[in-house]
Amino acid sequence: MIKWMKRFFLVSAFFTLTGIGAIVVIYYHVKADLPDVASIQDIQLQVPMQVFSLDGELLSQYGEKKRIPLTRKDLPEQLIHAFLATEDSRYYQHFGIDPIGIVRAAMVYASTGQARQGASTITQQVARNFFLTREKTFIRKIKEIFIAIQIEQILTKDEILMLYLNKISLGQRSYGVGAAAQVYYGKSVSELTLPQMAVLAGLPKAPSRLNPIYSPDNARKRRNIVLSRMLDEKYITQAEFDQAAQSPITGKYHGAKITLSAHYVAEVARNKLVELYGEQRSYNDGFRVYTTINKKTQEAANQAVIKNLLEYDKRHGYRGAKKVLWQAQDENWSVEDIAARLKKEPSFSDLQPAVVMQVDDKSIQVISKDSGTEIQTIGWDGLKWARPFKTDSRQGKPPKTAAEIVSAGEQIWVRQVEQILELSQYPDASAAFVSLNPQDGAITSMVGGFSFVQSKFNRVTQAKRQVGSNIKPFIYSAALDNGYTLATLVNDAPINQWSGSAAWRPKNSPPVYDGPIRLRRALGQSKNVVSVRLVQDLGFSKIINQLEKFGFNKEDIPRNNTIALGSASASPLEVATGYAVIANGGYKIEPYLIERIEDSYGTVIYQAAPKTVCRDCKKLYEQQAQSEQLIPSTSAESGLGEVCSISPISEEQIAVPAISEETAFLTRELLYTAVWGGGSWQHKTGWNGTGWRAANALKRRDIGGKTGTTNDSKDAWFSGYVGNTAATFWLGFDNFNRNLGKASWNSNLGKEQVSGGEFGGRTALPGWIDFMKETALSQPVQKPARPNKISTARIDRTTGLLTYKTDYTTRFEYFNTGSTPTEYTDQAGSVEPPLFELDDQEKTDNKPASADEIF
Repeated sequence: MIKWMKRFFLVSAFFTLTGIGAIVVIYYHVKADLPDVASIQDIQLQVPMQVFSLDGELLSQYGEKKRIPLTRKDLPEQLIHAFLATEDSRYYQHFGIDPIGIVRAAMVYASTGQARQGASTITQQVARNFFLTREKTFIRKIKEIFIAIQIEQILTKDEILMLYLNKISLGQRSYGVGAAAQVYYGKSVSELTLPQMAVLAGLPKAPSRLNPIYSPDNARKRRNIVLSRMLDEKYITQAEFDQAAQSPITGKYHGAKITLSAHYVAEVARNKLVELYGEQRSYNDGFRVYTTINKKTQEAANQAVIKNLLEYDKRHGYRGAKKVLWQAQDENWSVEDIAARLKKEPSFSDLQPAVVMQVDDKSIQVISKDSGTEIQTIGWDGLKWARPFKTDSRQGKPPKTAAEIVSAGEQIWVRQVEQILELSQYPDASAAFVSLNPQDGAITSMVGGFSFVQSKFNRVTQAKRQVGSNIKPFIYSAALDNGYTLATLVNDAPINQWSGSAAWRPKNSPPVYDGPIRLRRALGQSKNVVSVRLVQDLGFSKIINQLEKFGFNKEDIPRNNTIALGSASASPLEVATGYAVIANGGYKIEPYLIERIEDSYGTVIYQAAPKTVCRDCKKLYEQQAQSEQLIPSTSAESGLGEVCSISPISEEQIAVPAISEETAFLTRELLYTAVWGGGSWQHKTGWNGTGWRAANALKRRDIGGKTGTTNDSKDAWFSGYVGNTAATFWLGFDNFNRNLGKASWNSNLGKEQVSGGEFGGRTALPGWIDFMKETALSQPVQKPARPNKISTARIDRTTGLLTYKTDYTTRFEYFNTGSTPTEYTDQAGSVEPPLFELDDQEKTDNKPASADEIF
């Protein structure tokens, strides 16, 4: 007996030593091909870039792989149990490999000659996912075992488990359980139900074949196997198993959970990141980009653009159905077929595709994409606007019945407007809107067009359009820098300028001329000929140099008299930046969109350091330097309090003046008049500024703004500021050959409709007002301090000279030091003639502006 025991011991020892020797030989054979496993401690998961608003709303996600990295505390215990029960039930007991599983796999390989049986532990799967391929070969398996053992020596079990759960491919381009929960269920992992967790835990075996979206039957079978394993391991009770195994498969595709629509903003941020870090890092390193926009202002901007474009489009008539699905003589489609078709059709902003089922006398029956198989009614209030479109300046007669507008079988667009469903259409025109903080240039909203899906072209930053009368405040500021005052008289009279045999005759629009007129009123009423006379007097060089101070590119500015009428080209962002300089008291700011960038660990790797308006910072900085004191580390320590937001104080961050504070103050007065008008309505001498609708709607005394319309009404603008927000709205056609034309106008003047041309005050200003109503009205009224060098004097409204009178023929006016008039009027107190009554202005000269009638 002892003899046989000795023989057994010797044989066992021989085979053990032989096995160890074989392992050593194999190890040294593959050692050269083994990776540096220690590098796993520094491995970066391929995580997509995410773009957020300043208040944390997700705008977009970029990257080929969807991944949401999680930590151990983020995961529900049941989800971990589901994976452990299915993939590696002895995970917390083994040292990286499972000998029992290896023996089982070896026996299958020996009997069949093929590697059909898997025995990979979770650690081995981590080794394969990070360092090896998925090919099933003996050598690869050996390498996998050695790497797994090394990983177990370097990382803890929980660290290995998290690498696995964050790395593993789970189908639909989702990697890791965080992304899979979002893709299949639109949830975070903490919100998953037990059967949903089991579905995810079953995916690693074959993500495409077991996909709950495309293979629900396979997914159900695999899920129940996972639940059985969880029951066997006593992770769940029999009751929990029974309930979960009977639940339906509910998975469907969910994209990244975008919580704020700002596609143009996200695209600008994406381009900036690629510029900084390259495509490879930008799309895989998990950068989190925080922009300067916020949800409230962006949503207000979105709605302002959508509403204003659709309203413009309605005024110009109905262009007809998008498609015709069946003719009158054909058999109607079934409700189910229509719903299935509409489900595949895109929606754009407020517009939903729909199909006309039935046409009655004054209403139609439709099925829309949102209604599914439910039939909806569009009444006459949602149809009667649809006069036939003829041209951009001509519409047909108003319809009398629904049959004049649509027919059964037509695929149309519909839109919900408050409680009414109405017929609509995709607008032909385009628009752009941008708002920013004048104190530091932070862009607070940006909309580059009606729909990013339809057009990626960002008109805020990429469209260079003629600016029309939006340019006049900058020209007037040059005049104020060169001896003019708000009371200076300029002759508002027709100009006839000859160049050879050709005559140039710039006109006012409307063609009303008032003779000598004060500068304040000339800007308020947007007098074209006054602007031309200023350019002629000052010269092109002074005007162009002044425009450069506001941020305009001199290459886009013509060196001829048309500059006075706004023939210079600029993007809406450039225009808004120029108006921000006026709003902030004359300081040069640089618009910026990215507030900070964080890496995948939340570490800030980029922080914006914008030029910020801080009127007292420079003075304090100089005082500190002179007294050789250390610069305070924060604005609170410096005693700046509310006047400066820079922290720590940095001389490089202090915005420098673009124009003097006196010129900025006086230019703000001009823009105030362009909104509020002037004169005395009590004595019937009052007149409206071109932006009077803003005054009526917002009723704020800190509004400044200017309309703009270009040649033949090809572009309509309104730019200005309220409170601490500067903004620009542009509307026009991408096709430079089309103009905005004339249309029936829904007026608020007591008349049902007024026919007229499209221009800045009618076409762009309503959208600007809508935005400001939602955002700026909640801001405190800004009352800029009057500079020390600005004084006041009472003047005669007609002559601009000093006066002793105190009646409605006079007013107080602001003057820069040394520019106050010294003469008194010798008239008995003349009165400004009224321009025209408000209703007359709406009716006067409705012809589109000619080539020389920019206003």
